[in-house]
Amino acid sequence: MEPKIIVHGGAWTIPDDRKQAHLDGCRNAVEAAYPLLLQGASALDAVQAAINVLERDETFDAGRGAVLNADGQIELDASIMDGKDLNFGAVAGVRRFMTPVDIARKVLETEFCFLIGDGAERFAREQGLAECDPRDLFVERELQLYEKLRSQDGYSTDQAFAPMPQGTVGAVAIDKDGNIAASTSTGGTPYKMPGRVGDSPICGAGVYADNELGGASCTGFGEGVIRTLMCSKACEYLAQQDAKGAATEAIHMLYRRVSGHAGVILLDKNGNYGIYHNTDHMAHAYVLPDGTIHTTVHMDD
Repeated sequence: MEPKIIVHGGAWTIPDDRKQAHLDGCRNAVEAAYPLLLQGASALDAVQAAINVLERDETFDAGRGAVLNADGQIELDASIMDGKDLNFGAVAGVRRFMTPVDIARKVLETEFCFLIGDGAERFAREQGLAECDPRDLFVERELQLYEKLRSQDGYSTDQAFAPMPQGTVGAVAIDKDGNIAASTSTGGTPYKMPGRVGDSPICGAGVYADNELGGASCTGFGEGVIRTLMCSKACEYLAQQDAKGAATEAIHMLYRRVSGHAGVILLDKNGNYGIYHNTDHMAHAYVLPDGTIHTTVHMDD
């Protein structure tokens, strides 16, 4: 099997002055992870490496650069899934670790699937993962947005999907042995209710992987994605459609059932890509057959 990897850096409307940073970030993630696949690394290792790059890049709403909740705090969610045995690891409400996907990977190696808040952070410390000062996650862009939203009377998070990027990050890979893995990481929606958990760490919603079908990661308004279990549906569609058609059908289903807006990336079991979004933009990058990397924020580039 020829290894493949695809990543996304969030969907919605990306301002012109931030598009290049989104493209560069997605490219950097693929450049970090694809050589690992060529050297024989597992799909799990590759998606974790890609997500690490994106979590450390303040361009995105994941790790450093994540949005603030209504209390002015950052709470991070992340997940990773192994398509070989459907093993799954996730964390939510993490405040003191810049790369929460690393905690999710450690959770995947236990008998459990999902840890939250203080329990997730205690587990991370027990596993020897590096803790950070919560202030290291903050960037001026998001502090300014928080102050702006806090000053608006009657603001609710559904208004957050006006023209501003939603930088949830994700990756899907297939390795030389045909194993598929997927991962998603996020800071959630701007000015979210403290304790709110979106789709990103929920199996079948914001992420899914199954060697018999394919793998998917999505980005968008999480509540609709949760209600439709969109990533698992996208993988189910692969049984009857090609990857492009399955991605398209998943987004159409989301909009038809819950008027949802999102973007999704897919890899089928044969290594074919599927990409679709019903938002203005979705930053993404993937490896072409000749080994070069394609990056774009549009559907038609």
